[in-house]
Amino acid sequence: MTMKEIRAIVRPSRLERLRTELRAIPNFPGVTIFKAEGFTAPAAVDKRTVKDELTDFSDKLMVCVIVEESMVEPIRQAIVAACRTGQIGDGLVWTVDIGEMHRIRDGGAVS
Repeated sequence: MTMKEIRAIVRPSRLERLRTELRAIPNFPGVTIFKAEGFTAPAAVDKRTVKDELTDFSDKLMVCVIVEESMVEPIRQAIVAACRTGQIGDGLVWTVDIGEMHRIRDGGAVS
C-alpha cells in the first residue's frame, strides 16, 4: 500500500473550517498542526517601507496528514475548499511520498 503525506500551509483563521471539512471525510485518520510563520513571494507584494520589508512574516499553520494514496485527492480538495479566500497568502498544499513508516508504540511497520 502506498502511503503519502499531505502538507499544507494555511491561514490560522481557517482552522475551524478546515477541521469541519476534514472530519466529514469518511475514515479520515487525523491531522497534525504546527504553528509556522512565513511571507509571500516578494514579487507578489509591493512593500511600502523598509520596516514592512523586515517584518512581513505572518502567522501560518502547517497541516500534515498521512494517508493511503486513495485518500489524497478528497483531502486535498477539502483543504483547498476550507482555506481558500482568494487573497495572496492563502497558502499551498502538496504531497510527499513516504518510503517507510513505523509505529512508536510497538515498532511495527505501518503498511
